[in-house]
Amino acid sequence: MAAVPIVKANASIKKAVSLMNAIDPGKFPRLLSRILQKLHLKTERSFTEEEEEKLQTAFSLEKNDLQLLLETIAFIFEQAVYQNVKPLVLQQQLKNVHLSTDKAEAFSSLWATAGQETVGKFRQRILAPQKLETTSWQLNLQMAQSTQAKMKSPRAVLKLGISNEDSKNLEKVFVEFSHGELLEFYNKLETIQAQLDSLT
Repeated sequence: MAAVPIVKANASIKKAVSLMNAIDPGKFPRLLSRILQKLHLKTERSFTEEEEEKLQTAFSLEKNDLQLLLETIAFIFEQAVYQNVKPLVLQQQLKNVHLSTDKAEAFSSLWATAGQETVGKFRQRILAPQKLETTSWQLNLQMAQSTQAKMKSPRAVLKLGISNEDSKNLEKVFVEFSHGELLEFYNKLETIQAQLDSLT
């Protein structure tokens, strides 16, 4: 069975390939390495704005062309991660879209040394950007209101500590439930638990 192509030669890929082919072969591997190192970080860019300005000068590129170049390199590596391709397959597929041999070898060489580590980082990355870390609760009881002298209105308040994958700080979220809302929420959690149990 033939390998699924990592990239298809559309207009933007063709332009990005011509930009890659024009880069100094001595500088190209360092560019690839930096992009691959930061690839698994969702919220962090590979280069700061200041570094991108230096790259524009170093490679004699317009800002849009540099963005296309960086995004295409990241896209190629992301496809390599998702398809978990072998270095030689990556090299051949890049040659198929007319990337020069030295540039295709630079991709392949870096992928051979750091590819499996990158795939591992992607596997460890949580799918949702936020994760529930802590929970606590309290019960509030409203006994009166301006229109009603006697009433009992119990309210449950859940305090959820949410962490962001790229930040160590916990965000606190408060959710208030009436008795009926809490029961409905509980039933949904029971359904989720049953579905999780059926998968294990």
